[in-house]
Amino acid sequence: MNILGLNYIFHDSSACIVSNGVLEIAIEEERLTGEKHSQRFPEQAIHRCMKVTGLVPDDINHIAVSFNPQKNILEKALYAVSLTKNALPFISYEFVRLRARQDAFRAWYTKTWGRGVRRPRVHFIDHHLSHIGGSYFVSPFTDAALLSVDGWGEWSTTWMGFANGSTLQQIGGSNFPHSLGCFYTAATEFCGFKPNYDEGKTMGLAPLGDPERFYKDVDALVSIGSNGQVFLDLSQFQFQKFGGRFCSPAFHKKFGAPRAPGEEIQRHHEDVAAAFQKVLEEKLITLCRHLEKRGKSRNLVLAGGVALNSVANGRILRETAFDDVYVMPGAGDNGTCIGAAYQLYNGVLKQPRSFHHDHPYIGTDYSNDEIEKTLRQAKVSYRRASDVCSDVAQLLRQGKIVGWFQGRMEFGPRALGGRSILADPTRPGMKDKINSEVKHRERYRPFAPSVPLEDASRYFVFDGESPFMLMVCDVQLEYHQILPSITHVDGTARLQTVTQDGNEKYYRLLKEFGKLSDVPVLLNTSFNIMDQPIVESPISALRCFFSTGLDVLSIGDFILEKAPDLHRTEQYC
Repeated sequence: MNILGLNYIFHDSSACIVSNGVLEIAIEEERLTGEKHSQRFPEQAIHRCMKVTGLVPDDINHIAVSFNPQKNILEKALYAVSLTKNALPFISYEFVRLRARQDAFRAWYTKTWGRGVRRPRVHFIDHHLSHIGGSYFVSPFTDAALLSVDGWGEWSTTWMGFANGSTLQQIGGSNFPHSLGCFYTAATEFCGFKPNYDEGKTMGLAPLGDPERFYKDVDALVSIGSNGQVFLDLSQFQFQKFGGRFCSPAFHKKFGAPRAPGEEIQRHHEDVAAAFQKVLEEKLITLCRHLEKRGKSRNLVLAGGVALNSVANGRILRETAFDDVYVMPGAGDNGTCIGAAYQLYNGVLKQPRSFHHDHPYIGTDYSNDEIEKTLRQAKVSYRRASDVCSDVAQLLRQGKIVGWFQGRMEFGPRALGGRSILADPTRPGMKDKINSEVKHRERYRPFAPSVPLEDASRYFVFDGESPFMLMVCDVQLEYHQILPSITHVDGTARLQTVTQDGNEKYYRLLKEFGKLSDVPVLLNTSFNIMDQPIVESPISALRCFFSTGLDVLSIGDFILEKAPDLHRTEQYC
């Protein structure tokens, strides 16, 4: 049985193929089009999934879409009536936009299958069930408490429940406009970042601020009811009016002047980010404790875009009674293509669970022959390494910044040793150098460490696995000065633990670097520059290499090094 999973209603369009319960491939459209957070119908991602798996249209039995267009139509109509003068923007967003997305799907479906007899059946899966399915059904758990939190799906903003085997039971939730996701996005907009896309920047900015300065005012904006419902003070927000802004004039009066994109970040922006981060963490912990009280499972699955807040995830793991927490690498909308497919396979079709999503390397791959063909066509100088890991470890120890393009591409927003930029974290100036010369992004933004699983507790206050870089923990105090380029201002780090089974080559590189430095830890950030998607192909890796301050490109068995005086050229831009 072959299922094609699709996400195309909101942002981060994506596609995947699940064959007999096994996730064969998943790709985000942005990686192929170059448009970050692409909202296009994922036709290129579909084509690549089919090409990699060798499937043809007649091989597809089912299509699972991560949105149910028939759900909550009455609620949406009544809400439109209540908006009066703001009804037209809402109708445009909820109905006209949805119609355009569905028209794109129907046009592709008709073009692909026509009026043939063997057309696959289409299933529209509820958005939050797609979030939950993308995490629970691929988790190692046979039972779990479930929490999905995002901006909103069809109408829901929060979904709470439990899973046992292949059965999901909802016990509570919240609906638009009462949304923790939109609550946090308002702070993102206020701080001058792009709403719905740059929430990670808000999370990174928060430790620079004083969370207590605005804590009482921010805490008053959101409350959690006795049954776990979220309630916002809507007088402070404007997103619910669909006027293009998240914050109301009352919000600005309370917290100060918002920052325009590109302007200098002021102290009150840092303090607002800090307060919103603290309150978000507390409200999420409150929701988790509602689930705790039911006592049905010691496992917790987090899903939805808010589950990408790794600082909150770390607190949930430390401060709740759950023994284990699972967050899949594509916890946002990109991962709902996977969730829709598994909700259909396990939840609707009642097929037995047989797949554990324990590593993120489910994207495209390129052979050495394909890579070398690209290098020759580009007429660049390169050498073939007899031992890539040993050579790259030595270059890293020399202070080189390395583009690392190895094996299958990761799925999700984090680079995890497949398409990464790597550096020596023991060098004090390395963070600022990469932010300014390579990533071209805000100087305050931290970088994450990768470490072999068995070595993690020596350097970090963490006992467990974090393969997807979705948990923030403290750096051991004695290593703050030894690992300055991955230790954030508050002494924390967003940790990735690496195992030999999960990524043998990256694991070996960490060990080789440890032999040279006595610290098997690397600074790891995504192989891209700001506002561009992670590189997918050899040619996109070359473009990034030659248009940034990268020193070395390790791609397959090949190594490219820039001459000392060649740090940037427009040749491949």
